[in-house]
Amino acid sequence: MENIKKTVNIKINSIVIEGELTIPENSKQIILFAHGSGSSRFSPRNNFVAKILQKEKLATLLMDLLTKEEDLDYENRFNIDLLAERLVKITYWLKEAEETKNLNIGYFGASTGAAAAVKAAVKTDVSAIVSRGGRVDLADKELSEIKTPILLIVGENDDFVLDVNQYALKKINCTKKLSIIPKATHLFEEPGTLEEVAKQAAAWFLKFLT
Repeated sequence: MENIKKTVNIKINSIVIEGELTIPENSKQIILFAHGSGSSRFSPRNNFVAKILQKEKLATLLMDLLTKEEDLDYENRFNIDLLAERLVKITYWLKEAEETKNLNIGYFGASTGAAAAVKAAVKTDVSAIVSRGGRVDLADKELSEIKTPILLIVGENDDFVLDVNQYALKKINCTKKLSIIPKATHLFEEPGTLEEVAKQAAAWFLKFLT
């Protein structure tokens, strides 16, 4: 398969949401990104991570889980059930689309998007999850139900999110790992920290998306 890079429109019920699909040549896996509250498929941090994953021959799909109108309602950003439902629908779209139907699927979730990824993983058969600064505690019920190998990446100085991830780790009963990035805060803006997130995410996906 040749390199593919294009905008896709996915119809979910009565709405259409947009995403950026990139498939490097000879990809066998695809990572579906679930953004955090107030973010979008143009998130510079997730795009940075996506580019590093693409160098490892991992395809990526960066989606807006909410329409522009829906995002204006602040409560929608924390409606984890709605975000997870959208993620499930997009996962099924990937399984049916000609270009992606043969690719093994993983989730990369940030902030509230990580909670949506955990909830969606219970309803799909994705093979790996990576959470970056994720509010996985917002998927409290599903933490003990997921069977998908999950990597929780948190900044050392992101105190609240580190606490909730340590809580989540105790509830998860499948393959799991908590990775604490030294000197990093919530947005991983410190030099080299986001590169480390991407490096660990790529290694996790390549290990479990086989």
